[in-house]
Amino acid sequence: MNNTGSLYIDKPSFLHQLDGGVKLIWVVLWSIFTFMFMDIRIFLALIVIGAILLYCSKIEFRRMRVLIGFILGFTVFNSILLLILTPNHGSELAGSTTVLFKIGFYTLTLENLFYVLTISCKYIALLPITLIFLFTTHPSKFASSLNRIGVPYKVAYTVSIALRYVPDIQAEVKHIIMAQEARGVAFKRGDAPVMTILKNYMSVLIPLVLGSLDRIEVVSNAMDLRGFGKDKTRTWYVREPFTRLDIVALVIGVLFIAVGLILKANIGYFWYPF
Repeated sequence: MNNTGSLYIDKPSFLHQLDGGVKLIWVVLWSIFTFMFMDIRIFLALIVIGAILLYCSKIEFRRMRVLIGFILGFTVFNSILLLILTPNHGSELAGSTTVLFKIGFYTLTLENLFYVLTISCKYIALLPITLIFLFTTHPSKFASSLNRIGVPYKVAYTVSIALRYVPDIQAEVKHIIMAQEARGVAFKRGDAPVMTILKNYMSVLIPLVLGSLDRIEVVSNAMDLRGFGKDKTRTWYVREPFTRLDIVALVIGVLFIAVGLILKANIGYFWYPF
C-alpha cells in the first residue's frame, strides 16, 4: 500500500498511463470474453497473455502475492466443492463417462475432473487483468475518468473508495489470521489436514465482515458530515484528458471482442479432448 491508501503502485509502464475508465472497460471486455467460453485452450491463452501484460506492468510479485494467494486459495476451495457437489456435470457436458475411482456413493470421472480444471482455469484467466487494474489505477484519477464518461460522481467516488479499502481489507485478513494463530488455530500446511485448514480460513470471514461494516459506518458518517452529495456536480483535483494510447486500447478492445465472437461461432461450448 502507498500514500494513496490503495493498491496503486507508481511504475513507468504504458499500463499506468492508460486512463482508468479505459482499463475498467478492458476488465469488462476481458470478463465477457472469458465467460463466453468453456474451453481450456482459450483460458490458457488468456492466462499467458495476461501474464505477459502483468510482466509489462513492472509490478513486483511480492506486492501481489497475498492477493494472488487468496484468489488461488478460493479457486482451489471452489474446485473441491464442484468435485463434491456436481460429480456428474462433466460427463453430461462431454457426453461420455470414464470412471477413475468410486468410493461409496461418490464416483470421480475423468470428464468431471477435466470440467473442474476448465472452471479453475476460467477463474485464473480473470486474475491477471484484475491485478493490472488494481495495481496500475490511481483511485482519484479513476474516479474522475468515470465521471467524465458519464458515470454520476457519487457512483464514481463509491468505486474509488472501494479501491482504496482493498489493501485495508487485505491487512485486516492478515491481522485476523495472526490473532487466530496466536490462539492455536492452524493455517499453515503441515499443521493440520487440508480440509481443516480450509475450514479455518472460512472462519476468517465473520470477523472480516463485521470489521468492514464498522468501517463502512465510519466512512459514511464522515462523508455525511462533509456534505457529500449535496450538489449535482463536483470538480476534481486530478483529471487528465484522453490520449492516443487510450484510443488505441479501446480499438484493440473492440477487436478483442470481435475475435471472441468469431471463435464462439466456430467452436462448441465445452471442449473435451479425450
